[in-house]
Amino acid sequence: MDIGSSRYEMGAELGEGGFGTVYAATRLKDGLQVAVKCASNREARYTRISGYSRPIPLEVALQMFANRGPSAPNIIQLLDWQDEPHQYLMVLERPMPSQTLDVFLTSYTGTNREDLVRLIMCQVTFAAQACCRRGVFHRDIKLENLLINPDTLEVKLIDFGCGDFLNSAGYISFSGTKEYCPPEYRISGHYHGEPATVWSLGVLLFVMLCWNFPRWRDLEEIDQNIWTRNGCSQECCDLIRCCLQVFPKKRIELEKVGLHDWFQTRSNKERKQENRGGVAPRFPPGLPRNQPQF
Repeated sequence: MDIGSSRYEMGAELGEGGFGTVYAATRLKDGLQVAVKCASNREARYTRISGYSRPIPLEVALQMFANRGPSAPNIIQLLDWQDEPHQYLMVLERPMPSQTLDVFLTSYTGTNREDLVRLIMCQVTFAAQACCRRGVFHRDIKLENLLINPDTLEVKLIDFGCGDFLNSAGYISFSGTKEYCPPEYRISGHYHGEPATVWSLGVLLFVMLCWNFPRWRDLEEIDQNIWTRNGCSQECCDLIRCCLQVFPKKRIELEKVGLHDWFQTRSNKERKQENRGGVAPRFPPGLPRNQPQF
């Protein structure tokens, strides 16, 4: 394996975060446009998986497992990787065109906000469910970790750098974006992967519709089952209430999220347009941006 000038032509920087820097690149053998993520391995976690004699970066392993089995079109594909003395490199699918969901929502104009958000949430929910079914806990589902094709509205989940393997015992530390942190971790210092994933989906839905993160007053109204939002359908408000229950046992199960009535309210016309793009909502500037990570 050799990810270097002999196989890829590196291009401009696409983004930088707490876990690495991503560059545009071209695979020389066929001209495929890809993304190359360079991440320091000084503090990276490593793990052993079947088929590899040495431990490999946890992020690489999680991406492998998330990509296993039948194709999951809403999860970014890992094409190649390499572990070096001071960093590891990941060659990833780069959809063209694409932009992060936060950029898309703050720059796009149109109408029917809830229809677009429903289309986005349907895909994100599918990606989250696929990850958990394959034993992967992404742990950082948020606007900035979702790519969207502005022409087709296809969504892809990216960046497994905060993730872990899903387990039944739960977790006693949190690695992710604090505004998406499940409340049970703040209350007891312990949480489980699937209920935490449902919480992050609820926060994501809330942010896309309300342009802000849920406050304690919102959560109190959700607990009392009286929370609503002007301009949102009853089904949509109900899904938010189902996802954002402070106590995880009261939350909707992850596998049942996609079966909620809100996802069944699409018109025939909307269903036909799902993979063709369409009229998208108008979002005002100032959607919440990436926040400091734990």
